[in-house]
Amino acid sequence: MKKYFLPITKIALVLVYLVIVAGALVRMTGSGMGCPDWPKCFGYYIPPTEESELLFTPNRVYKKGMVIIKDETLLVAKTDFTTTATFSNDDWEKYTKHNYAIFNPSHTWVEYINRLFGALAGIACFASFIVSFWFWKTNKKLILYTFTICILMGFQAWLGKTVVDSVLNPVKITTHMLVAFLIVGLQLYLIFYFQKSKSRAVTFHSKFKRALVITLVLTIIQVVLGTAVREHIDTLSETGLPKETWLQSPTLSFYIHRSFSILVTLAIAYLVYLNSKLKLGYTKIKFVIGIVLFEILSGIAMYYFHFPFGSQTLHIVLSSLLFGFLFYLVLESTQRK
Repeated sequence: MKKYFLPITKIALVLVYLVIVAGALVRMTGSGMGCPDWPKCFGYYIPPTEESELLFTPNRVYKKGMVIIKDETLLVAKTDFTTTATFSNDDWEKYTKHNYAIFNPSHTWVEYINRLFGALAGIACFASFIVSFWFWKTNKKLILYTFTICILMGFQAWLGKTVVDSVLNPVKITTHMLVAFLIVGLQLYLIFYFQKSKSRAVTFHSKFKRALVITLVLTIIQVVLGTAVREHIDTLSETGLPKETWLQSPTLSFYIHRSFSILVTLAIAYLVYLNSKLKLGYTKIKFVIGIVLFEILSGIAMYYFHFPFGSQTLHIVLSSLLFGFLFYLVLESTQRK
């Protein structure tokens, strides 16, 4: 079973990144409330595709917890029952977590796919935890790390519920993203641990390592600053204003985010300079350069070309990839040739 640990952990990492991609799509399309309840979606394990499925229907069997929309309100079935020809309030109770009662099929299925990837990632992380017990005699730390990842995945699921219940509170959305980064970091550590004996040796240099850590911290701060900008854009988007007006009067958070991006870019340029000058051998720095270039281009596209389709999603996904590569470089920087 030991030979399956690394492949399963890599699959779990890919699935977590797919959750990040799906979450970015949710933000871009405004689908965060596509499923107004949790963990089900309108009371279903597989959500409806038409609004008619969420309207009161005479002579229909309803299961406990199933949801309908009536008078712009979510109502939840109290028990299993079959409706009569007329609606009875006695069979239903009002959904009290919030008063959002809108069905948009595309939003619903985008959010549902996000949750589906989350569930698959959770299963993969749990499988990694189970396989880690085969290392009980040689490395008990693996069990602790994989168990911690499972706990964090459970916390992410709960946090996702609170995000929905709060109708997309920005602080909770930011926390959701940072916990995803923490999970990615732990998974990358496990992968590094198993591959370090096979990985290409790099030259240890304390100055480069410190610069890497500082750049990683700056990147995380930049992501947090970006969430404030996205919240402002999301608010404008919900008003129905055209994209051309979204950044006509930028907030202070936008200018801070843009200026901070210059600092992150300079820090990465310094890393490239040190790696080349000192011949340290960090080949993954090439991926970091590529990610940063596309990150800059996606930012330019959003500002100057009024948020072309996919640019917001790409921007968020690239930032998470940048974090992953920088974190892995930090792990590599602990090696000595």
